[in-house]
Parts: sequence; C-alpha cells; structure tokens
Amino acid sequence: MEAIIMRSAASRGRVYRRCSCRDQLHKQLGSRCPRLLADPDHGTWTFAVDVPQCAPGRHTVRRGGFPDRGTASQALRRLIDTAGAGLLADPNQTVADYLTAWLQAKAMTLKPTTTVRYRAYVEDDLVPALGKIKLDDLGYGHITAFVRAQLSRGRGPVTIHRILATLSSALGEAVRHHRLDHNPARPTIIPRPAAAERHIWTVDEAVAFLRYCHTADPLMADLVEVLIGTGIRKGEALALGWDDVRLDKRVLYIHATLSAIDNNRLVITTPKTRSSRNWVAVSGRVATALHHRARDRRPSTMAGFEGDFVFHRPDGRPLHPEYVLNRFHLLCRRAGVSRTTIHDLRHLSATISINAGVPLTVVSKTLRHSTLSTTANIYSHLTTQAAREAVDAIDKTLTQADRPPTPPGPIPAPRPLCDHIPQLHNQMITISQPTSTRAYPRTAPAAVSTCDHIATTNRHNIRKAVPSLRGNGL
Repeated sequence: MEAIIMRSAASRGRVYRRCSCRDQLHKQLGSRCPRLLADPDHGTWTFAVDVPQCAPGRHTVRRGGFPDRGTASQALRRLIDTAGAGLLADPNQTVADYLTAWLQAKAMTLKPTTTVRYRAYVEDDLVPALGKIKLDDLGYGHITAFVRAQLSRGRGPVTIHRILATLSSALGEAVRHHRLDHNPARPTIIPRPAAAERHIWTVDEAVAFLRYCHTADPLMADLVEVLIGTGIRKGEALALGWDDVRLDKRVLYIHATLSAIDNNRLVITTPKTRSSRNWVAVSGRVATALHHRARDRRPSTMAGFEGDFVFHRPDGRPLHPEYVLNRFHLLCRRAGVSRTTIHDLRHLSATISINAGVPLTVVSKTLRHSTLSTTANIYSHLTTQAAREAVDAIDKTLTQADRPPTPPGPIPAPRPLCDHIPQLHNQMITISQPTSTRAYPRTAPAAVSTCDHIATTNRHNIRKAVPSLRGNGL
C-alpha cells in the first residue's frame, strides 16, 4: 500500500489511488481494495491535503476522480499554491462557492453601496444560472447561454452588461491569484451600452428655476445654487456639514458623501474618488445661499448621523436623496422648465465654465476629476457653443480660400523713352542757367523735344556722345 500512496514534492498532501469496491457488509473499500495492488488500471487517483483555517482543528481537503497520478498531483500543487493567496484552487469548487467567498472578501474593501449592488447581481442572477457549474469548467459558452436567456426574459442590455461586469471582476481576481488560467467573461459578450444623451439646462432655464424656487422652496433653491455654483455632487452636498464650510476663506471642504442603500438605509461614506477629497471655491451667489442656510441651523440627533448638516430636514436629519430628486422634478414642472436630473446640474456648471472661456484644466480641477482626459471625454460634446465656433472657424477658412484673387492696382504709366535709351537720355540739353551770353536757338532738335526731364550734364560728355550737337555751341 505504501507504493500506492505518494507524497507531494512540497511534503504537503498525498496522492493515492482508491476505488468504489465494497466488502460483504457493503462498505466501500476505498484505498484498502486488494485489486489496487494487482491491477494498475483499477480505481481512480485522489489527493488529500490539510489546509489552514481560522477555526481550531484540522481541515482536510480530499478530491478524487482523476484519471492518472499526474493530473491529481497537478491539482494538488495548484491548491497548495493558491492557499497562500486566500483562494483555494479546489477542482470541485462551484461558481456559487467562489462568488460567495469573493463577496465576503470584497466586502472589506468596497463601499457599502457597491457591495449591495454586487450581492444583488450574484444572488439574484449569477448563482441561479451558473452556480452549479464547476469553476474550472466555466466557459464562454455558459456565459453566452446566460446572456441569451436574460435577453429572452426582457432584461435590458444595460442591466445585463452590469451583471457581466460583476462576473468579470470576480473572475479577473481569480486569474490574478492564479486560480484560473484565463477570464472566460472576457471579451464581453455585450459591449458597453452607449450613455444616454444628457439634457442640460440652458442658462435661462436655470435662472427661471432659481427665481421660482427662491419663493416656492428656499431650501431647494439654496441647494441648487450650491450644486450649480460649485459643481459638487448631490451626495457630497447632502453630507456637507458646517464644519466643512469656511465662508471667511470662501471655500468648502469635501470629506464625505451621503448614499442610500436600496433607497432605504442612509450611509455616509468616502467620496467617489481619491481626488474628490479636496476643497472647492465659493462664489458670491453660493455664499449668499449658505448664509440663508445658516439662519436655520439645527443639529441632528439621529443615531449614526450626529452632526450639523447644511441641508437637513426640520428635525436636523440629512435630506434623503430620493426625496431630493422627487422634489426637484416636481419643482421643475411647476417652474415651467424642462425635466433634468440633479447630477446634470454638475454638467451645467462645467458647460457654463467652458463656454465662458475657462481653460479645461481649470474646469477639471474645479470638478475634482482624477485626470484631465476624464473632463475632456465627458464634457467635450456638451459645449454646443464651442462646437458651433469650431465649425464656423472651418467655414470661414474655406470661404476665404475660395474667394478669387484680388485684382492688381492701376498700371503705372510707362517711363519716358529717354529713361531707357542712354544716348537719348544724354541728349537732354535743358540747362537751368546759361553759361554764356550767346542765345540758344529757339528750336531744339527733335530728339530733345521727346523728353521733358530737366537734367544737367557735362557738356564734354554730351558732345562726345552725340556728335551732331557739336555745332550748337556745345
């Protein structure tokens, strides 16, 4: 029997053969079957290894059914290697077991709202459809069949894409921990759906809404003033406390955000990104709105929400995000402006800044984006005025290039003939002052009358150049 049982190279675990033969009492013989020594093809290969557990005691993992010793040894080695990373490469582990363990591990690092959303996708969609499949056997075909079944049930592409993104995140972590060789959820079956077209208020609509709300609902008017004037997110504004407001310095400090789990339980968590924890400048309109709220300060005594919130209910508790959204839509209808979302007020502040000529880098820092490319990708298509200016510049350039060339000015008169023929030019005999008392002939040679230039020249040069003029007293 010692020849049958073999130790692993790392001296952890053992690989052996066993069968399903039974004795006279119908008890399974396992590794005690005498045919295992006589017949090398009898039975299948199994491995067993002790793995560490938080609870006291010994925990042994046994997995069998392998066709040969090499396959069993490889499975044992994978389980031992992944045990140190916290994920056991159990060949019998199902998708349901793995996703459950993955959720428990991610709950310590994810935000509560994200954890709840992942758990809903896992427990309501992934486990019922794929939970019984062994993790090592999960393939692209299983996921494709799951997507087709979801589409036939009428599920939307956005919801299915989010479910697949959750599955891909879980399987991707298995690949990073060498639990799987590849991620069967990649590439994704359904591409990321295009974002819905945003409807951004015009400046006139924003002014009309604020003018109406300052009379109908001052609390919502001040909240919208802060959202548009600073560009902060809704949850950040609802979690804003007076300890975070510095009106003397004209800044707000963003440290937390208010979220609702299942639209029921309120939690205060960290902001969306690391760069979101920052300060925001305060304008005059925002400072006025905060002064209005300061007159109605009322500390909250609610368990878990003790503090002094800027925007609160009459009893001091923070405003519920769902109530804020429903109230905002009601006021939009009463004010006669188009329906939009509260998050689109953040887009409105960015659009106003960009259209006013504020550099994109400054807008990105004001919105506290992690990278400049994030701002460019989100708001490049929102600046209608900038888009029109761009196409107008193209039109102007092409129109100017398509115009006929400007005709030249008037052609100057030709130069006198004497300016082109040196001999005729030297025949100019007009002398401003005579050199003797002898009068000149009344008539000049024909050649001289062709030029009206007044010039003086040396008489010696004239006689030398034009011999016919020597008899004229020169």
